[in-house]
Amino acid sequence: MVKLRLKRCGRKQRAVYQIVAIDVRSRREGRDLRKVGFYDPINNQTHLNIPAILYFLEKGAQPTGTVHDISKRVGVFTELRLNQTKFN
Repeated sequence: MVKLRLKRCGRKQRAVYQIVAIDVRSRREGRDLRKVGFYDPINNQTHLNIPAILYFLEKGAQPTGTVHDISKRVGVFTELRLNQTKFN
């Protein structure tokens, strides 16, 4: 099973996170399938590759709680809903 979750980067006390698609059995810093975004909680910056996130969500990937909140704030799930209604 694939999850969309945060991978910690940066230095001590200055954490930044990459949003990655990763196998559920891997560690937090384990090998990812694909990098799909970036999140900096200190500067409140977010960069998402929305087509890649939509691809993994359509294939059944489950986002973690934090990634779900970040994606919802950007509007990924409205685009996913629009794509699903377009093809049905």
